[in-house]
Amino acid sequence: MFIVLQATTQTFEIEGSSMQPTLIDGQRVLVNRFVYARSSIGPFGDGGYVFHGPQRGDIIIFHPPTGDRNDFVKRVIGLPGDEVDIRNGQVFVNGDHVDYVDDYTQERTYEYPQTVPEGELFVLGDNRRVSNDSRSWGFVPREDVVGRAWVVYWPFGNFRLFS
Repeated sequence: MFIVLQATTQTFEIEGSSMQPTLIDGQRVLVNRFVYARSSIGPFGDGGYVFHGPQRGDIIIFHPPTGDRNDFVKRVIGLPGDEVDIRNGQVFVNGDHVDYVDDYTQERTYEYPQTVPEGELFVLGDNRRVSNDSRSWGFVPREDVVGRAWVVYWPFGNFRLFS
């Protein structure tokens, strides 16, 4: 059981306020690394996902494209082929308004709309006023994704399971 848990999960401590109110500084999250498993053999021999890849709305942990030492946690907003547009403080994906949490969005470095390239993701923090995310540094390559937030397990009073 120990080996299976070590191979399929990871713990992650939330640092900062970029995912508030969904995740709060100091909380600890169990990360499901297995859900996005990829294979280079068998029917998934093309490097595809064994189960499924990240979905819009998933909260993921990933290696940051900024070269930062610590992994980041953000929400997936755009998938490959999606058109992401940010205007008037709102986020639109393929023309539909996205309102996962915070409706305020400061436009930053990139011109919008943008189409998410194949093999990459567009991610935002839920607290968009302070989040360092795809608005600042662009897309996240799918190979940099560690896994999906599964459960907040600490502190015990904040226990929460993500579907």
